[in-house]
Amino acid sequence: MAAKSQPSTPKTKSPGSVSNGQTTSQGQWGRAWEVDWFSLASVIFLLLFAPFIVYYFIMTCDQYSCALTAPVVDIVTGRGRLSDIWARTPSVTVKAAQVYALWVTFQVLLYMWLPDFCHKFLPGYVGGIQEGAVTPAGVVNKYGINGLQAWLITHLLWFANSHLLFWFSPTIIFDNWIPLLWCANILGYAVSTFAMIKGYFFPTSAQDCKFTGNFFYNYMMGIEFNPRIGKWFDFKLFFNGRPGIVAWTLINLSFAAKQQELYGHVTNSMVLVNVLQAIYVLDFFWNETWYLKTMDICHDHFGWYLGWGDCVWLPYLYTLQGLYLVYHPVQLSPAHATGVLLLGLLGYYIFRMANHQKDLFRRTDGRCLIWGRKPKAIECSYVSADGQKHHSKLLVSGFWGLARHFNYTGDLMGSLAYCLACGGGHLLPYFYIIYMAILLIHRCLRDEHRCASKYGKDWERYIAAVPYRLLPGLF
Repeated sequence: MAAKSQPSTPKTKSPGSVSNGQTTSQGQWGRAWEVDWFSLASVIFLLLFAPFIVYYFIMTCDQYSCALTAPVVDIVTGRGRLSDIWARTPSVTVKAAQVYALWVTFQVLLYMWLPDFCHKFLPGYVGGIQEGAVTPAGVVNKYGINGLQAWLITHLLWFANSHLLFWFSPTIIFDNWIPLLWCANILGYAVSTFAMIKGYFFPTSAQDCKFTGNFFYNYMMGIEFNPRIGKWFDFKLFFNGRPGIVAWTLINLSFAAKQQELYGHVTNSMVLVNVLQAIYVLDFFWNETWYLKTMDICHDHFGWYLGWGDCVWLPYLYTLQGLYLVYHPVQLSPAHATGVLLLGLLGYYIFRMANHQKDLFRRTDGRCLIWGRKPKAIECSYVSADGQKHHSKLLVSGFWGLARHFNYTGDLMGSLAYCLACGGGHLLPYFYIIYMAILLIHRCLRDEHRCASKYGKDWERYIAAVPYRLLPGLF
């Protein structure tokens, strides 16, 4: 729903820009100013059913061994009732509330009060104080980048506890999975509601706020562009990366520990899911500075879509493969496991190298080599909200000459690998690839709609040069 963010169409800006006295179309930046009936219906549908979808998947695993159709069949045939299912669902507990409060507090402390030191000794890593992209109102925010450090400290403590300290069981997350769900929902709704109130009464940057006049759309898509408390606590950066993505690998480790406890061993499928998803998470934090240039930071406002999505949707639905493998300990054949590993690594390679090509092209203003050749680009220009005219180049070489969003293609290959690691016994673990396909295709369309408005005829020249979105020759 959020969090797994991608950079928008590859481009580089010229160092200089000149004012021409014009203003950009408001629709070029961020979310909409006006809401059509379809968008409003989609928003209301998600507000009503997204929490139910998360509950349904988790409940299905807890009560029906991950058989997605079993609850429906029980109710339709009269063998069960909704009230029975709800009665068997664990409620929030004091222990879960304490664990979750401690977890979020610990991540806030790591985010706010422990300046990054990893960039001082890790070659190639960019951390510390970094600047984000210019906002529609012309604001350039500064961010304290220390996500890799937070991830490392958190996991070092986790492993120290598992092998030396024994403060708590490594299965603690699985053992309290549903009670923790209610805690995550409370935080998700609380932060989304607070962000909306803040946007109305004390925004960080009033010029970067958007109001549609529709309560539901404002609540879901957000009002403020970069809501902050104080100088450094940025809602978007914190909730997109911490606590959800830091927790992602911990959740998988807890699932692996539960599998070990139940069956006496950890299957190769569980190892694959842990390794492949850990690669993605580590990549996210290694490139956290790059993340400042992605759609979530550069274009999305902070509302329920990001706030609740990062607290609930991401940690609960992105980890379905590991949860499924606790209930169904699949042991893959060597050929199957090797194929899944190769697909996941190839997808990651395409995802990372496509983004590297874009970043290299942008940093050097096109004065570089991609696949051993000088890159080709489409020259274009646009006008920002402050009346400044900017010049850009849209890359049409390397992976970006094959398709306009080829990094998404790599991401989808990796996502498919996670699912294939679970075998073919149930549909549930394949929800992730279905969801990611819908999410990334939707992002393609959102990005291209914005770029078409932003670049005009220059964008038409770009799509003529790179006619496919995701799959060369197909789409």
